[in-house]
Order: sequence, then structure tokens, then C-alpha cells
Amino acid sequence: MGRDAEETRRRLLRAATEEFAERGLAGARVDRIAAAAGASKPLLYTYFGNKDDLFDAVYNRVIADFVLETPLDPYDLPGYAAQLFDRSVTHPELIRLTFWDRLERGGQGARQPVVLETNRNKVAAIQRAQDAGGIADRFPAGELLLLITTLAATWAFAQLGPDGPGTGDVETPRATLVRAIRLLIEQDVSADPGRAAPNH
Repeated sequence: MGRDAEETRRRLLRAATEEFAERGLAGARVDRIAAAAGASKPLLYTYFGNKDDLFDAVYNRVIADFVLETPLDPYDLPGYAAQLFDRSVTHPELIRLTFWDRLERGGQGARQPVVLETNRNKVAAIQRAQDAGGIADRFPAGELLLLITTLAATWAFAQLGPDGPGTGDVETPRATLVRAIRLLIEQDVSADPGRAAPNH
């Protein structure tokens, strides 16, 4: 594929990402995507096949970028949650595409090989840290990962305005998220520095 073709493909993916994030798979229009990218509909179909294939290409690219930019350190899961939160706030298309995928396709994107393999590796890393006594094992590794990702994504989504990142304070909810994840993994939750003192 030549340089011009690669650039056209990138433009189509960017336009499709915005369209799918805003309107979902059913509401997205191929002609609108092509127009936004400055390309023709036949060219879009040549590169990506049908609209479902285009959604897959968009979802896989967004997830691949997300995985590369948010590595997991099993001994710093609060830090990992903070990364997820930051990435989700600054790139709300990630959350929106994931929600559309679950609503319209039953979570098909989450069953892509790259997603499944990444999650297996993360669960295994958390399990090793639990086995070594580095983090609490009150939750199984797989459930703990799901709790962290769900809390981070949902908490980030709550901070977004209708058209993207909100203008309010995000440091306070970010700190709350980090504290919540710390409580999930600490061996002794009574050591929580943010815990309110009992009333006597």
C-alpha cells in the first residue's frame, strides 16, 4: 500500500472512530464517514469491507493503542487504575466504543484475540502477585481486574461532558478511584489513611 493510500486509510479510521463513538454501529453512516475523510464510499469498502468490518478495525486500533499506553504493574494496581482513568477522560471514544460494542454487538469486540490474550496476561500477572503475598487475594485475580477496569471506566465516564472531557475537577475523583483500588488490594484495610475516624 502506497503512502497516499495509507494516509487515506488513516483518515477513514479517524472519521469512523468519531462517527461510531458518537452514533454507534446502527446510527453511523458510511457516506458521512467517507465525506469526513475526504474519500469515496467505494474506496472505504475496498479498504474495510462492510460497516461491521470497519467497526472492528476501529475498535481494534483503539484497543491496541490503549494496551500499549497503559501497561499493568501488578504491584501498582492503583497506578494502573489511574492510567485507565486518565486515558478514558482524555480519549472518551474508548469508553463510548466499548459501550456501543456491548449494547449493539453483545461485547463482540471484547472477544477479539488481542483483547482476550491481553486480559489473560494481566490476570496471570495479578495472580502471581497475589501468590507472592504482594497484594490481597480477597478477590480472585480475574474478578479483581474486572473490578478495576469497570470502576476506572465508569468513574471516568461520569466526569465527561456531553461533547467530550468535562471542564470540572478530575483530580479529586481520580484520587478517590486510586484510594478505592488501594482498599481492594491492601492486606490491612484498617491502614487506609483516608478512613474517617470513628465517632465516640
